[in-house]
Amino acid sequence: MKRIVLVFGLISGALMALFMFATMPFIDKIGLDRGYVVGYTGMVLAFILIFFGIRSYRENVGGGTITFGRAFVVGILIAVISSICYVIAWQILFYGFMPDFFDKYAAHEITKARASGATPEKIQATIQEMEQVKQLGSKPFLHAAFTFLEPFPVGLIITVISAAILRKKKTTAPSE
Repeated sequence: MKRIVLVFGLISGALMALFMFATMPFIDKIGLDRGYVVGYTGMVLAFILIFFGIRSYRENVGGGTITFGRAFVVGILIAVISSICYVIAWQILFYGFMPDFFDKYAAHEITKARASGATPEKIQATIQEMEQVKQLGSKPFLHAAFTFLEPFPVGLIITVISAAILRKKKTTAPSE
């Protein structure tokens, strides 16, 4: 199981890192709102490897059968490894090349709140919230934890769906 989980998790994580390194330098041109769509689309595409990892385990280790529980374990481990790769990539990108990301993000959210016709209280609440978000960058461990929470739920959903689709019980020979 270790080999399959590592191979599929690292390939999935490498794909997510590749998508991130390919798109984040252009986030000013793409726009933050569209950047979410691009980013999560890349995550879903990378997490499709969870399905193939579970299937590989079922066929190569399970002899063609796998329970939902075992499939879930294989899939969630792939999702964890992939999400850790995502965190590492974002830490490198953020601290090495984009330390002003949270300033740009905060300015975007405040401008969006003002443009939506929000009340002064709502705008002030957004400003305070964005100040807290900007502090996140100064705390690497907390930043990494929150970053992990971006892709992991997507991987969890794909794991549950894949485990449900791929579960296959042993067939018993009909008795005569």
